[in-house]
Amino acid sequence: MAQSSSQSDTPSVQGSINTDDKKYGAIEVLDVTMSTKEHAKLLRKIDWHLFPLLWSLYFLSFLDRASIGNAKVAGMSKDLHLVGLRYNIAAAVFFIPYCFAQIPSNIILKLFRPSRWIPMTMFAWGVITTLTCLVNTFQGLVIVRAFLGLAEAGLFPGVIYYISLWYPRAERAKRIAVWLSAASMAGAFGGLLAYGIEMMEGIGGLRGWQWIFCLEGIVTVLLALVALFYMYDYPDTASFLTENESYYHIELLKSDSNSLATHFELRFALQALKDYKTYLQFVINIGILIPTFSLALFMPTIIHELGFSAAQAQLLSVPPFAASCISMIICGIYSDRHQLRGPYVIAGALVALVGFTVLYTQSDPAASYAGAILAAIGVFSAVPSDLAWAGSNAGGDIKRGVALATVIGFANLGGVCSSFIYFDPPRFQVGHGTMIGFLSLTILFSSFAMWDYNRLNKRKERVCRECGITAENKHEFRDMGDDSPLFRYTL
Repeated sequence: MAQSSSQSDTPSVQGSINTDDKKYGAIEVLDVTMSTKEHAKLLRKIDWHLFPLLWSLYFLSFLDRASIGNAKVAGMSKDLHLVGLRYNIAAAVFFIPYCFAQIPSNIILKLFRPSRWIPMTMFAWGVITTLTCLVNTFQGLVIVRAFLGLAEAGLFPGVIYYISLWYPRAERAKRIAVWLSAASMAGAFGGLLAYGIEMMEGIGGLRGWQWIFCLEGIVTVLLALVALFYMYDYPDTASFLTENESYYHIELLKSDSNSLATHFELRFALQALKDYKTYLQFVINIGILIPTFSLALFMPTIIHELGFSAAQAQLLSVPPFAASCISMIICGIYSDRHQLRGPYVIAGALVALVGFTVLYTQSDPAASYAGAILAAIGVFSAVPSDLAWAGSNAGGDIKRGVALATVIGFANLGGVCSSFIYFDPPRFQVGHGTMIGFLSLTILFSSFAMWDYNRLNKRKERVCRECGITAENKHEFRDMGDDSPLFRYTL
């Protein structure tokens, strides 16, 4: 498709951008204009073609990953003799290959095609999940979990990066929230599903917990085959966009990124790895992810230790995740509406802090269960704004991809920590106390990040004013990433 910016080659798009509009009026789309109503309609069109599949992918990913928690309560712990810290080791080993494979995976995603790379990794983890039903020893479970971590490594940072290639920065948080709501829905549905699948105990010679892995893995494999044919790569190759829509959207994305570099060069990857802001976002993220993984892995166990039966624990794990799904989407919408990330990360962390404090201090089952719900709501609500923040403040496609993979990948090492800190039932005070510490870390570093980004923005405004730099000079700073004086950080 031709993408020349000359007047004679420009497609005609009806309408004009409303310069008073708070969201899009400041974005120049060269010689192509579209009304805000048409713009919103175009984004909805993209949403409907991308998100049903993306949501389903992550739903099954989280379901497959967290199913070990439901399987443990359903009898796996006894059958595989998971005494002492054996379950914790099996849960933790997943995160080691999962973390270290994320940076190369995001680079491969950019060099390869999303519509091929993501379904391929999904097919692999679906097969591995299915085969987990055949595991009959602790050692076998550890090996399977390690390979599952390797196979799933490409999805999470890959889709966050993929979303950043399709949407302007002001539109990402609510879409990340909708996508991540699949995780909380998987947590909720996983409990219901496990409760139902346990009824298959003995069918085909398999225990109920084995059927959990078998059925969930088969569904994942089938969806991977669907994704291979129905996933789109980039806006410039999307068959569902008209020529006018494609041209407009591509120019909008260029304008939003100040026309920063999109091609691969090693120096762009090094920009991300040498930037202190990458590691600042990493600390913020790990303070959120450790509680997230802890709840995903141990929510049924935490509820079970409150005095409820195994079946009741499976069912009672549904409300916390369902409530967090709703709060996550609401926070993502308002984060985009206000174009703020830090305040929503801090607010979510504070709510979670209250929840874990209740769990730490209270022994009453009803009060503790309420604390678990608050903890889930707060933690999951903070994740979309946190990830949108990390992606929005890294300029250039390659730097953004590597920065996201670094922030997400190394923060996911927190999953190893999450796997070992819930070891003192029934109160789990060590685990809850550790969560309070990490959430406090997120609050402190988020506050510093907001101050620092505001400081950098003011410095760039001063440089542009003193040196007469305007948007017309943007191509001079194409390779500078977010160090460009025209780039502005999101607070």
